[in-house]
Amino acid sequence: MEIKIGVKQTQREITLESSEDPKELAARIEEKLKSDELLTFTDTKGRQVFVPAGSLGYLEIGSEASRRVGFSA
Repeated sequence: MEIKIGVKQTQREITLESSEDPKELAARIEEKLKSDELLTFTDTKGRQVFVPAGSLGYLEIGSEASRRVGFSA
């Protein structure tokens, strides 16, 4: 699934692909935001992203979508 992270006072967003369960990810994020801790994300390639909870502007968790094959929609 795709995760988009917006950081305060930054125009660019951080985008990464994760294999983590969306519900577990949302619960973990809520817990970290309540305690104002460091949010950590690991993408499918092993890259780690650290975002201070106080600097988080927005977070968008995309749904898992299967890729289409072919030319017809």
